[in-house]
Amino acid sequence: MTIKPIHSEADYQTALTQIEALWDAPDGCEAADQLEVLSMLVEAYEKTHFSITAPDPVDFLLYVMETRDLTRKDLEPYIGPRGRVSDILNRVRPLTLEMIRRLSFGLGIPATVLIQDYPLRQEAA
Repeated sequence: MTIKPIHSEADYQTALTQIEALWDAPDGCEAADQLEVLSMLVEAYEKTHFSITAPDPVDFLLYVMETRDLTRKDLEPYIGPRGRVSDILNRVRPLTLEMIRRLSFGLGIPATVLIQDYPLRQEAA
């Protein structure tokens, strides 16, 4: 099997097929080494061509609330009083670092998602 850089969609599909064929290779053999190298090449190609941007923190928080059946009141221990929760979810004020820490620890939400910049609602002048 010849291992080469992935430059096109066809190369990518070929590499995936090769990975599938090598998937059950026992550790320490040449096939396992080929599998490891192919996996790294595919990972690099995917990062370049299929990158996934982090979700908007407020949208992600709303998604977590919906999927876990949480209410705004459930967020008060992490964000603060009812008005502050409303301000965050309505994009009037940003999440603070302390809120992010509490949400991450308390709800198991990745802080890397919550720390992303996101647009705030513009107040009418």
